[in-house]
Amino acid sequence: MNCINPKKLLNSKWTAEKPKKKEKHFIVTKVLFDEDDGVVECVLEAVMSKHCYEIDWRDLRDDEVWHHGWT
Repeated sequence: MNCINPKKLLNSKWTAEKPKKKEKHFIVTKVLFDEDDGVVECVLEAVMSKHCYEIDWRDLRDDEVWHHGWT
């Protein structure tokens, strides 16, 4: 399980363990917080294609799907 601090999500780098559409490397480009400092929105941008995907930030904890950093 990947340990994630929500306040350090912005600009963090991630590698998809099972790439789809040849998109493997991603950067978190947007993180919105609510009044209680809970994450409301998290957007990943594929490095090569520049496609953006809104995800639940907790999904990044699953190390079978995501790897922190670029490998």
